Amino acid sequence: MSALDITEVAKRSGVPASTLRFYEEKGLIASIGRRGLRRLFEPDVLERLAMIALGRVAGFSLDELARMFAPDGRPRIDRRMLAAKAEELDRTIRELSAMRDGLRHAAACPAPSHMECPTFRRILRAAASGAMGARRKRAP
Repeated sequence: MSALDITEVAKRSGVPASTLRFYEEKGLIASIGRRGLRRLFEPDVLERLAMIALGRVAGFSLDELARMFAPDGRPRIDRRMLAAKAEELDRTIRELSAMRDGLRHAAACPAPSHMECPTFRRILRAAASGAMGARRKRAP
């Protein structure tokens, strides 16, 4: 397959041309030349864009994703980084599950007012202490 221009890459990948240019600027993808004013890419850029999309959905930053590619463009995925991201997702799932359960309880609570409900008051204390939904900054 021959080189793809930026319009074709955008069409096939669903990634806007502006994002492709930004990814190139960040070093995530590389064009191989130009046809007129349009950047040209190797066909394997589509697979790389799919990997970037998967990483973004999983919550990786662009800088983290950039480290997952060797200088020659081949994947160099750090398994420890994947395991750490999975642990982070597990924490997020637990926090969101607790929030969902609290909201369901508050919606169906039989107490005359939410402030009279021991479960709701426990949820309030957890929220005030930062135990619920507070995003802790990650150390670099």
